[in-house]
Amino acid sequence: MSIKAYLEALPAERKSIIQQLDQTIQKKLKGNFEAGIQYGMIGYYVPHKHYPSGYHCNPKEPLPFIQLASQKNFVAVYHMGMYASPELLAWFEKAYAALGIGKPDMGKSCIRFKKIDKIPVDLIGELVSKMSVDEWIQLYEQNLRR
Repeated sequence: MSIKAYLEALPAERKSIIQQLDQTIQKKLKGNFEAGIQYGMIGYYVPHKHYPSGYHCNPKEPLPFIQLASQKNFVAVYHMGMYASPELLAWFEKAYAALGIGKPDMGKSCIRFKKIDKIPVDLIGELVSKMSVDEWIQLYEQNLRR
């Protein structure tokens, strides 16, 4: 499946915001990330040509960085860098709070948005721009050694 096919399969009310997030993420990514379908959702990852080791859980998979999905009851942004960096997570939570739209609904690497009209697209773009491919690889490897 391609990103285009993924987007085409979405209900109209979700398609627009997912497209907007995808465009923002692709515009703000720093370095040699690639985009495609990964784990059944839109993925932005470090390709094997830049990081041959791949993902430790399955080395045949490229190293995931961000995923974007339309789930049953919410839109989700999964940001592995935020899970691996307490400083980045703290920055995001503070920046989100400053928007005055409430507390983010989050899991370890997941930000869930139940109200699509409340998705802070610009903040997601800023979050994406805070880590380059090389910074993500370095952080990933540091966390693997722990």
